[in-house]
This record gives sequence, structure tokens and C-alpha cells, in this order.
Amino acid sequence: MSKRITIDPITRIEGHLRIDCEIDGGKVTKAWASGQMWRGVEQILIGRDPRDAWSITQRICGVCTTVHAITSVRAMENAINLEVPLNAQYIRNLIITAHAIHDHIVHFYHLSALDWVDVVSALKADPAKTAQLAEGLSTWSGNSKHEFAKVKERLAGFVGTGQLGIFTNGYWGHPAMKLSPEVNLLATTHYLQALEVQRKATKIVSVLGAKSPHIQNVAVGGVSNPIDFDSQSALSMERLLAIKGWIDELADFVKNVYLVDVAAIGAFYSDWTAIGASATDYLAVPDLPLDTKGTQFAMPGGYIKGGDLGAYKPIASFADEYFRKGVEESVKHAWYKGGKGPLHPFRGETEPQYTDFQDNGKYSWVKSPTFYGKPAEVGPLARVLTMAAAGHKPTLKYVNQTLDTVSALAKTKVGIPALHSTIGRHAARAVSCAVQVDLLAQQWDLLVANIAKGDHATFNKPTFPKGEVSGVGFHEAPRGALSHWVVLKDGKIDNYQCVVPTTWNAAPRNEGDVPGPYETALLNTPVADPERPLEVLRTVHSFDPCLACAVHVLDTEHKEVVKVQVL
Repeated sequence: MSKRITIDPITRIEGHLRIDCEIDGGKVTKAWASGQMWRGVEQILIGRDPRDAWSITQRICGVCTTVHAITSVRAMENAINLEVPLNAQYIRNLIITAHAIHDHIVHFYHLSALDWVDVVSALKADPAKTAQLAEGLSTWSGNSKHEFAKVKERLAGFVGTGQLGIFTNGYWGHPAMKLSPEVNLLATTHYLQALEVQRKATKIVSVLGAKSPHIQNVAVGGVSNPIDFDSQSALSMERLLAIKGWIDELADFVKNVYLVDVAAIGAFYSDWTAIGASATDYLAVPDLPLDTKGTQFAMPGGYIKGGDLGAYKPIASFADEYFRKGVEESVKHAWYKGGKGPLHPFRGETEPQYTDFQDNGKYSWVKSPTFYGKPAEVGPLARVLTMAAAGHKPTLKYVNQTLDTVSALAKTKVGIPALHSTIGRHAARAVSCAVQVDLLAQQWDLLVANIAKGDHATFNKPTFPKGEVSGVGFHEAPRGALSHWVVLKDGKIDNYQCVVPTTWNAAPRNEGDVPGPYETALLNTPVADPERPLEVLRTVHSFDPCLACAVHVLDTEHKEVVKVQVL
């Protein structure tokens, strides 16, 4: 018998997301993803100086701040064909990579792990056995019997008072939870340790970007960081050495805790390698530019159709016409005026038309992007698969290492096809994090070496021409391919559109009524208890939704768009 469930809001994400599912025979047979909030940053930008956009677009989200700043200045630089000094590229690369590592750690431990880890079950664990298990997996210094006993005692204090604090309202004891008490205690301990470790990444962003969130150092043409090894008020060797120390601490945790935990949990939940695949068309953009023009990158990007790595098509540069021409957005099922078919972002329109939730009509504030007419999944899975398809050796190393660990623990061979899944997204994100922590160290080396040559330049002054020019900036953000599209007219912003990772993944059905990646990935997901739909949350959380980034509406005439009644 078919049953309709609505989860609203989805928690442990950024923003307001509603998921509707029809369940029949214990599985999801149909799904709808609906963005339930709106913002108006693109409209705010119209008529403004293009040099101000990076600061304003950061306010799209309180989590995805840095990524919008970087992408915005890249869009302006692309529009006026402006080169960026090498030091500025390296400093930007350090900031965005540190931000990404922070985001990856927080996503797994603090936003998603509780879908797989039963915290209350950890009270039954033996700390000595947990330590023995942990020491067999890695050399992390925090894997001691004393540390596990301390965390178990802390948990007992929570439960004894009837208040679980940060662990309140979890689906503890759910039949889909299958980890042993010792593994649950191990993961819960690492959850708490990760709260401290992720601060190291934020410190790097803060030192280079002046603050976090909402960095203050980027500009169209470079960065504002003065370089002087002998000055306390500039980017000095003292500050760079502090950054190097934090990089080393992050690498220790990422490689000896995060990567190991994901592999271990993946092995225990190996059945989830057959659940949660989207349409397997993947899009990622290249990043970490190594030259002033954005034609060489430390991280390759491209497009994979139908999950076939052999069909990989690269995106080569910031000026790549293949990417520039391939993106369109439909509003057929989104709460905007349409009727013009899919529009390229340079011609994008954002005029609200709220209709209430219509299963076969409009039901979301999120638009539906397509790449050459087809939905595409973006994010760490797309990133890892495209880099693997490009023959990126660091990616292949960590992919093989992770899959070998999963295979050994699961006692069965697990290959790359297993990544097309819910648990595969977590594995890909851990792999991506390990690759990026190595690249963070490499970018540090490149910056120090370039400064040692006597190059202290960090900024090229932009000049905005008369007439109309357009540009696109892109960045492989933690959640996936992010792009800003700008049309400039006589030195002012005439149109501005953000096509963000969650717009791609949380998209409603498109112009051809094809479901978006969330909606496709949820099909056939088993649901043991519709009143506690943990399995649905597992797949949705694996994408790491950010709805504040994905939606965009503002009525500049202050007319009523929608009434919201609080029940």
C-alpha cells in the first residue's frame, strides 16, 4: 500500500529543504525535493560596481562564504580578461582549500555521521576493545583506552540527566543502525575530536583572509595581502610557518581518522553501495590555478556521461567554451515566471510566481540546471570520478587505498562502481579531503618558493570597458561546481546569476520533467519505518544540501510574494 511522507524541514543542513516521498513495498517509488526559502542577492547586485560583488555574494550563505567571494572575482576577471598575479592565485588556493577541508570534516562528523552512528549504543561499549579496534586501523594519537573511557563517561552523564544535548532527537535504536557498540563509541569520540580539529582549517582562512566567515582580502585582480617577511603587519614568515603547522595537524587527522572512519563505516554498511545512485552524469570544474591566466590547474575537472569514466570530457580553462555554452536553467517546476524554456545564465530571469506545492506543477524555489540538456550531479563524487578519469595520480592513490580498506574489512572486493551510491559520496568526500590536504601543503610550498624569488606582487588593477561584456567564474566548492555569471554594461552589473552546487543537486524536475539528482537518488531507497525515515535522510545528507545558496528571489518593489502561516 502506497504511503506519502513529508520531511520538512530536513535538519543538519544549511537552509530549508522539504523532501516528499511516496513509499510502496518498503521502498521509495517517487520523490520531490523542494527549496522552501528564498534570497535576493543577485537582484541586489544589479546596477552596482562589479568590484563590490564579491563582498555581497558572500552573504548568500553563512557557510559557503569564501566560495562565493572567490567565484565572484573570477567572473569579473573572466569578463575583462584580467590576469591574476601568481602570489594571489596561491593565497586564494590556500584559503579555498583550507575552507574545503573544514567543510568536509564538519559534513561527515557533525552533519552526517549520526545517520550511521548510534550514540546511545556507545554506552554498551568496552573502551579497551574500542582502543584495540582503533589501534588496528590507524596510528591516531587520540585512539586511547583513556580517551574512549572519558567519552563514554561523558555520554553517560548526558543520558543520566535525560538530556542528550547535541545528540538529542537522533533515531537511536533504529533497525537500520548496525554498528557495534565499540564502533559507535569510536565514531562518537572522533565526532568530538573533530570539533577541535576543524578549527585548524578555519585559522588558516582567518590568517590569510582577515576573518572567517566572510573573508576580507580578495579583490578583482588579486588579493590585498601585502607580503613582507620582516613585518608583523603583513604576510610574514612567522604567519606562514604557523599555517604550515596547522596544515600538518589537519593532514594527521584527515589521513588517520577521517579517511579510516569512512572506510570502516562503509564496510559495515556495504549494502548502501547499491543504494542512492543518481543518473550518474557528473560535472566538476578544474580548480587551484597554477598560472596567472587560469589555464593550468592542480585539480582537473570535466564531464562524465552515464558513469562511464572512459567518456570523460575535460574542462580545460577559466575561458573554456564547452562549459560556458553548456549550462541552462529551467523554471518549469520552480516558483518563477517561465514560458521561455531553459535559459542560459547570461539571459537568466528571476521573477517569482508562487503557486503552492503542486506535485505535477511548480513546487520549489530552486531552479533546474542542465548541462547540454541533461541534469548533472555535482559534488565530491563528481570531483573524484572526473579527477580519476583524468588520471590524477593523487586521487587514484587515495581511491585505491580507501577501496582496498573497505574490501579488507567487508571481506569482499569493492571497486569504483560502488562509489555511485549514498555511502560512495561519503567515501569520495573523504578521498577528496585527503587529496586536498596534500594540495594545501603543495600550495604553501609554491607560495613560499615564489616569494623567495623576489616576487611580492598580489594585485593587478582592473579596468572596466564601455559597452557590454560578459563573464563566468567557476570554483570547485566543497559541495561541487559553483559558477557565477555576470553581464556588465558600461562598467556596471546588468545581470548576475549564481548556479550553485545545491541548485544542480536539489533541482526539481526540469523542462523535460526529468527528476533532479536528489529525486533520482532517492528512488528504491528502502524505508524500514516511514514514521522514522532515517534512510531517506542518509541519502539526502550525503549530498550536503545548502539551500541558502540554491534559491533566489527578491521583489524589489516590496510587493507580497507569499504569505506564510505559522501553525
